[in-house]
Amino acid sequence: MKLTIFCKPNAKKPGVEKVDESTYRVAVRAAPEDGEANREVCRLLAGFFKVSLAAVTILAGQKSRQKIVAIKS
Repeated sequence: MKLTIFCKPNAKKPGVEKVDESTYRVAVRAAPEDGEANREVCRLLAGFFKVSLAAVTILAGQKSRQKIVAIKS
């Protein structure tokens, strides 16, 4: 499944919030440096959807707050 993700780096409280059927907001504590925020986005999504970390892939938006993410179940 492909999802649109709006990422909020440097957040006080990390978490995943569903906006609609294919759009989610993900707040991460990590700063957007050296891919740390992207790795934390993947970890949070893997936990939220109860899949392995390897099942979450960022397809587009590596350097953007808006990302397209694929989740294999």
